Amino acid sequence: MKTSILPSRSRGAALMLALWALFLLSALVISWALDIDSRLTLSGNANRVLEAEALACSGAEVALHPLIKLDSPNLNRRISSRESYTVRITGEGGGLNLNWLVAGEDPVRLGILRRYLEIKGIDLNERDQMIDCLLDWVEPNTGQHHLNGATDSEDYHPSHTLLTRVDELKKVKGWAEFTAVPGWEDELSVNSAGPVDLAWASRDVMLALPGMTEPSVDRFLMLRRGPDGIDGTADDMQFNSKDEQLAALGLSPEQIKQLAGLVGFKDPAFRVRSVGKSGDVTRVVQMIVRKNGNVPIVVMWKEL
Repeated sequence: MKTSILPSRSRGAALMLALWALFLLSALVISWALDIDSRLTLSGNANRVLEAEALACSGAEVALHPLIKLDSPNLNRRISSRESYTVRITGEGGGLNLNWLVAGEDPVRLGILRRYLEIKGIDLNERDQMIDCLLDWVEPNTGQHHLNGATDSEDYHPSHTLLTRVDELKKVKGWAEFTAVPGWEDELSVNSAGPVDLAWASRDVMLALPGMTEPSVDRFLMLRRGPDGIDGTADDMQFNSKDEQLAALGLSPEQIKQLAGLVGFKDPAFRVRSVGKSGDVTRVVQMIVRKNGNVPIVVMWKEL
């Protein structure tokens, strides 16, 4: 008598089908779990971004308080082990005000810009082109044209007004390479009163001024920054007048005379940079604030 093998074959096929179904079900469960985990991760990152932005904005709001001081502990606050904000306030008057430098094409002021570009490693021909193109850009008369400048064309349209933001310099012909360097705008301004505030000017900005020498500038910066070597902290040297600052530079009467009208004191504009952190996420808010008495007026706000 022959034994049928059909039942065993059927049982084998059924077992394979069951294993295949179990495999598919496992794959679906794993896929679903990974999807849930991915969504949770994205949601967590989004929350941290919002928290970091909120913290940066909170720090900026604190900096706007009329009674806040540069060394106030309220400018550095840790909310929790993963959340914090840090605010730094610096004088906007320490930068070179581009509109002030080019106004009226004063040769002394233009000489400051020319010297600054030289310090930054720009060669003579490039400096001439950059300055002349900038003069053409701000020149209200469209018919004006400087020797190395560039006026209106089919693909180039100068605004024929003063700069409203420093980053507008990126649009000016000849400035592309200069403005491609990280931090290029840190020493420039369009919001200060004009004359350079020696309390905040960088080494390169100070060296661009007439009569300045490296030894005198280095001595002044060491004195200004105090023992910790950092501007804007509690141990900074406090100058009571522009004359005190010039005296600290050790300049001759003739050199001081050269600087008349080119340097200022206690410029009312300040730059506020607030960094908010949530976990490993960082967001930055930057403002330019001009003080009218004790009332701060925000003239520029951007997220970096």
